[in-house]
Amino acid sequence: MSKHKIVVAITGASGSMYASLLLQKLQQLNKQIEEVGLVMSSNSCDVWQYEMGNTDYKNVPFKNYASNDFFAPFASGSANFNTMIICPCSMGTLARIAAGISNDLITRAADVILKERRKLILVTRDTPLSLIHINNMKAVTEAGAIVCPASPSFYAKPQTIEDVAQSVVNRVIDLAGLQHDTFRWASKN
Repeated sequence: MSKHKIVVAITGASGSMYASLLLQKLQQLNKQIEEVGLVMSSNSCDVWQYEMGNTDYKNVPFKNYASNDFFAPFASGSANFNTMIICPCSMGTLARIAAGISNDLITRAADVILKERRKLILVTRDTPLSLIHINNMKAVTEAGAIVCPASPSFYAKPQTIEDVAQSVVNRVIDLAGLQHDTFRWASKN
């Protein structure tokens, strides 16, 4: 089985806990992963510090690329990154991807993933949705992306806010094709 090459992008949408838990989970699954490239928007660092009360994003073991670094390997399809996860994904980032505007490394990498017919997972985090948001979600879905709203499940009876957020991250990990232990819905027969 070939190992995954994954781009993780973090935007300035609320939901830094999702990003934090995702990065932790990817570290735990490192045997399945060849490489993780991390890119954060300028606003994401401020939001992370505000919501999480720390700068732990500086301590992850993945290579971090500046949002204006168009020499990052995943800015080109030839680098063979097979999955990109934008978590959380702001509505502005969604709009730029839907319109094909590659004005930073996040949107350029998303454009590359789509044009190469690889897996783009957008963990959108906003509510309520305007018709513009819905049409943008439709456009990226038609282009091959997976829109995975940060809507937690409660089947596993979460006990903490981290457990609630982890249910979203576990769904993203499943969508990325990584194997992991998580709650699975089973028949009660």
